[in-house]
Amino acid sequence: QVHMAESGGGLVQAGGSLRLSCAASGRTFRYYSMGWFRQAPGKEREFVALVSWSGGSTYYADSVKGRFTVSGDNAKNAVYLQMNSLKPEDTAIYYCAAQTRSLGIWTKAGEYDYWGQGTQVTVSS
Repeated sequence: QVHMAESGGGLVQAGGSLRLSCAASGRTFRYYSMGWFRQAPGKEREFVALVSWSGGSTYYADSVKGRFTVSGDNAKNAVYLQMNSLKPEDTAIYYCAAQTRSLGIWTKAGEYDYWGQGTQVTVSS
């Protein structure tokens, strides 16, 4: 079984920063990308960012481009999300996920195979 766990969420004022971490453990599996998604109350889960495990390519949602930075550490099976210039609209539960199907840009939640339990990020105005 694969277990993924996020950490680093919390309460921050608008304009502040947070760094989320996610570590994958359990049976060995090959994943092509690790992604971050978020879900605000009453809204669907939306794509935030991803990092490709081969080459470290990254891809971002337009809403976070220039403010968030995703990175990965293959040796630790970990992925990180540095969030700067946070806005109240960034408030959501943030989830990390692993995609094991193939290379490419995968931005739909249904395309990911393993998920963490989520961590709450709240940005006050």
